[in-house]
Amino acid sequence: MKINIPTKITLARIVLTFALLIFLFVCYILGLNGWKDTQLFEHGPYLVGLIAAIVFIIASASDAVDGHLARKWNQVTNLGKFLDPIADKMLVNSMLVFAAIPMSFMENALTIPWFCVVLMIIRDLIVDTMRLVAAKANVVVAANIFGKMKTVFQMVAIPVILLNGFPFSFFDEGWHPLLRIGSWLIYLATFMSVLSGIIYLKTNWHVLKEDNHE
Repeated sequence: MKINIPTKITLARIVLTFALLIFLFVCYILGLNGWKDTQLFEHGPYLVGLIAAIVFIIASASDAVDGHLARKWNQVTNLGKFLDPIADKMLVNSMLVFAAIPMSFMENALTIPWFCVVLMIIRDLIVDTMRLVAAKANVVVAANIFGKMKTVFQMVAIPVILLNGFPFSFFDEGWHPLLRIGSWLIYLATFMSVLSGIIYLKTNWHVLKEDNHE
């Protein structure tokens, strides 16, 4: 089976996600915690955060590119439609989980509260299941503005968390981590996520109430 360019970009996003996770695991879990007292790696955690943020931004941008090219070149395929949401969820949810791990070797480090991670992942599971049920009933579940805003806040908040609050850290570095601007971006993403999930359920509840009798 020949794989077109948009689908190759989607596959590249999946590969980038795995590479990013391995990179972060090696650097943070196996390396930087032991190197924190060495002069060579004094700024190591921040350099790793910068690299991770750049890779995340590139991978996130590829999501818009593959969809645009697939529509422009009329290359929308079932494989692409299958892989695209998987690649998106892998990238975002893996970074949400990673960014919720406390970094004891970074002073006043920003982390994503676990309740935000849990709420956003549960919301995605519910909405994805709703779309699957709706698809079987030949009903299209349209995206709403709050879901799109959730995505925007996630795309902004995750790099900020990986960069430990930069560029907002110039004036909020001394604040409690839960009150810093990066944390508020995550709170907004969580609020938009839950709100859009409720709207999805309310708008498409009729699909769940319909019973098909053979």
